[in-house]
Amino acid sequence: MVGVRFTREQKLEIARRLARIGVHQIEAGFPAVSDEERRAIKAIVKEGLGPKILVLSRLVKEDIDAAVDTGADLAMLFVATSDIHLEHKLGMTREQVSGMLAEALDHARGRGIPFSFTPEDATRSDWGFMASLIKMAEKAGAVRVGIADTTGSATPEAVALIIKKLKGISKLPLSVHLHNDFGLALANALASIREGATHINASVSGLGERAGNVPLEQLVASLQVLYGMDLGVDMEGLTELSKLVAEYAKVELSPHTPLVGMNAFAHESGIHVAAVLNEPSTYEPIPPECVGNRRRICFGKHSGKAAVRNKLEEKGLGGNGAFVEKVLKKVKAMGEANGGVSEEEFWAIVEGLK
Repeated sequence: MVGVRFTREQKLEIARRLARIGVHQIEAGFPAVSDEERRAIKAIVKEGLGPKILVLSRLVKEDIDAAVDTGADLAMLFVATSDIHLEHKLGMTREQVSGMLAEALDHARGRGIPFSFTPEDATRSDWGFMASLIKMAEKAGAVRVGIADTTGSATPEAVALIIKKLKGISKLPLSVHLHNDFGLALANALASIREGATHINASVSGLGERAGNVPLEQLVASLQVLYGMDLGVDMEGLTELSKLVAEYAKVELSPHTPLVGMNAFAHESGIHVAAVLNEPSTYEPIPPECVGNRRRICFGKHSGKAAVRNKLEEKGLGGNGAFVEKVLKKVKAMGEANGGVSEEEFWAIVEGLK
């Protein structure tokens, strides 16, 4: 993500948190980026956290050697395969890329590090060319292969079709790396899983290049709650994890971020609040505690009597119907003027009317 840099200690703490909630594999970095990146990855590997530690590698011997040097469990080899990338980024022909891949596969096999292979910009690549590289990687000993929707421009139907076709040419586990440029990353991940993909690249709160990637917390919760697929990830740790990564990344976690945002379980509308206070599932798909979040009853122009009465009762205060109406009138007026009413402002209104 633009502008984000984690220190070694921050990367290590994030890795610890990921391991603690049960994430199966951690993509710890790109060893060729810098000496400090390599040192951070080595520290994560040395920690012995449990999850397999993965690192990125171009089809370059130096990258592969750097991956081996970190002690990582898997080198994730990648190269662009779309014609637009071949021409405008690599300046190479298909034949040259094929030769480059063959050399890299030989080198990785010779160094003894398990490796996967992903064609970059796969969803805009020629199928025949891409398929030939995937077959080459499988023959050379890759432990899994996959695709990258590098510009996030594939639809769920397109991703599902590609995964289905991949299953027809490869017996290896299949992975997907999906971007969120059109807001389809999660939908594409679920579509790929339905067709047999087994490894999904996700990031905490979806942070990543441009519009980001598949949000880890949304993927985990969707699979468990909506599809009955328990990944063994402790969902209660997701909100704190998201807050930690946002803090380290120095980015503001959007209040309406699904599941882990401050407003994900917040209610102001009088109709909603009255129902939620009686039965939370009326307006909450899951209890907020399931993902480590909490319910918030907020005050503003849309508030109703039930919210006011409930707030008063929290402090053992009664209040007849007329008093509740007076408080509500003030709350609505302040909400109309300011957009909302804070906890302190609410109690100031109550005190002023006693």
